[in-house]
Amino acid sequence: MTSSKLRLWESALLLAFGLTLTAGVWASASEAALAERVLRLHVVANSDSQEDQALKLLARDAVLAQASQILDGVSDRQQAEAALAPRLDELALAASQALADAGCADPVQVTLTEQWFPTKAYDGFSLPAGQYRALRVSIGEGAGRNWWCVVFPPLCLASVTEESVETAADGVLSEDQVALITGQDGGYVLKFRLIEWWQELLQKLER
Repeated sequence: MTSSKLRLWESALLLAFGLTLTAGVWASASEAALAERVLRLHVVANSDSQEDQALKLLARDAVLAQASQILDGVSDRQQAEAALAPRLDELALAASQALADAGCADPVQVTLTEQWFPTKAYDGFSLPAGQYRALRVSIGEGAGRNWWCVVFPPLCLASVTEESVETAADGVLSEDQVALITGQDGGYVLKFRLIEWWQELLQKLER
């Protein structure tokens, strides 16, 4: 191979590396900026049985309904955490009461945590993979399938408030962020896959 061809290959590799790095920086910044503004909800069922999965949804609805009252008037994620932190027992009680009404005595634990979420698609919007602050609701053994969504802004309260994604996110997410998660900017599938790929790469490099 001639020196000119080598230089061509080297230039192509450097260009590819530069594009990858640029895309990765964008992906990391986009996820971090979004994660800074939302508080996820993570509900874990006792088991994968049909009964426990149905009970998980009852606990979810009870927690969302109670949280929506606690978060009324809250304008950012930090305020949301501050409002919820002293009332975790109240949220657990609401979930436990919903389970008790259905004849279930499983204990419920509610905590605020930092955890990894995969890319998830919901009705009308999606969220990229990454590290998020979350309100975690664990039922019984906490060994069943998860239910993931967002407690602030109230993007997953359709059954409770019937608010649209745009209305719920107004004043919390930027127009660009709303466009990103709803696909208004041309589709989020490829962009979110890039974010997920970059996050996975960073995790591997940290090991």
